[in-house]
Amino acid sequence: MTEITQITLRRPDDWHVHFRDDDMLSSVVPATVAEFARAIVMPNLVPPVTTVAGAEAYRDRINAAVPKGLEFKPLMTAYLTDQTSADELRQGFAAGVFAAVKLYPQGATTNSTSGVSDIANVMSVLETMQEIGMPLLIHGEVTDPDIDIFDREAVFIERVLTPLIAKLPGLKVVFEHVTTKEAVDFVLGGDVKTLAATITAHHLVINRSDLFKGGIRPHLYCLPIAKRELHRQALRAAATSGDARFFLGTDTAPHGAHLKESACGCAGVYSAPVAMPVYTQAFEDEGALDRLEAFASLNGPTFYGLPVNDAKITMTRQDWTVPETIMTGEGVALKPFMAGEILAWQLKAL
Repeated sequence: MTEITQITLRRPDDWHVHFRDDDMLSSVVPATVAEFARAIVMPNLVPPVTTVAGAEAYRDRINAAVPKGLEFKPLMTAYLTDQTSADELRQGFAAGVFAAVKLYPQGATTNSTSGVSDIANVMSVLETMQEIGMPLLIHGEVTDPDIDIFDREAVFIERVLTPLIAKLPGLKVVFEHVTTKEAVDFVLGGDVKTLAATITAHHLVINRSDLFKGGIRPHLYCLPIAKRELHRQALRAAATSGDARFFLGTDTAPHGAHLKESACGCAGVYSAPVAMPVYTQAFEDEGALDRLEAFASLNGPTFYGLPVNDAKITMTRQDWTVPETIMTGEGVALKPFMAGEILAWQLKAL
């Protein structure tokens, strides 16, 4: 069999990105722009992005960080709180400022203290979103302290997501960064027009044992946390299946290395610099390079009702070593996913 040495596909989009703000933002935006034409931008700043004006201002800061000569469109989201105004969302969606709304269960992950304390508190807002066709992006974990961290996604499906979809069957839902076989099966049982899921690059590569190989690996710690190997295999099967309900969302989440390597390290994997090479390798390993374009470039726009990108990218087979450290403009060290490792695929310069 002839070895494939390059693959060309429509320029992909990243349907789940954390850019942070200020110096971090200006330092990490170029890595995403180099690979992706659009990105769904998470709103969990401090304070969170909850208003149309706040989203417009954040969008302007992102656009200012895009390298000259490259085209990129940030798709802004609203942070859902117990006090969110349905009118604010309606206005922002109609104006093309908000592409979607992000639901963080209160306390589930980084900067989620302003999140939803009980789904019942936002039901009237979700009814409005169903009415206007505005997507809801869900971090799908319960936060009860009595629930094991490795079970939080499965319990969320049972307690929250299943009743929600039964109550609002027309609500468009993206189950973000799924990590379990239960989540994959749940999405496969849903309507392709109203239920989809994003899958990260790192969850296709690591399982929970990798967090402890030779010691604690803080740069692999993320939320939702990586699960058992059987779940990783379910994610790989879903991503490479060609099923339109699954699409690319890196959940790239940069933190300074000093914050990851502290006594109480932050959750998040900075995967933007290696995202497409890692996805490409995963698809090659599964014998599914012919389905990479659907996952990376077609399924997401279809679900969101957006046109696919006309531009193309080419991935080439050429070994390269991921940098151990990437420095921000103010000298903060970032450790990218797969730091120091040799990857077989790289993006040909646009």
